[in-house]
Amino acid sequence: MKEHDAVTAEIFEGGCRCGAVRYRLTLAALPRSYACHCHQCQRWSGSAFSQNLFVPETALSVTGPLLHYDLTTADRTSHQHLCANCHARVYNTNTRRPGIAVVRAGTLDRSEELTCALHIYTSSKQAWVVLPDGAMAFPEAAPVEAMIAALQV
Repeated sequence: MKEHDAVTAEIFEGGCRCGAVRYRLTLAALPRSYACHCHQCQRWSGSAFSQNLFVPETALSVTGPLLHYDLTTADRTSHQHLCANCHARVYNTNTRRPGIAVVRAGTLDRSEELTCALHIYTSSKQAWVVLPDGAMAFPEAAPVEAMIAALQV
């Protein structure tokens, strides 16, 4: 993941659906997103997949009432951050990727401008979801190096 540079940085804003939680991303450019089609993301989002952004945790500043929920599995603890009012999931961090925040792409004010760089866990994607021709896709988790390379701007 490239470090953000405060001299050339832009501010990208977003927030929850009720507006109580707002955040700012200070980054050199709008980040690329990825789509996760795993069953966990389908359940969390209530949809066919979850679209997310990897950003340096230091680039994220959040205001408003957050509710924290920890989900522990065999190999990591995921720290979920939701609006305490509307319960929209805004971002998470986890012990397996220290220093990285995973922001829910749909919470970004300019989400329609995002590019989806890759798809993961496509073995469990909904049958009606058709990936674009040539899309980078992995049936399970992507190798870390491939994911980071695809998401760099």
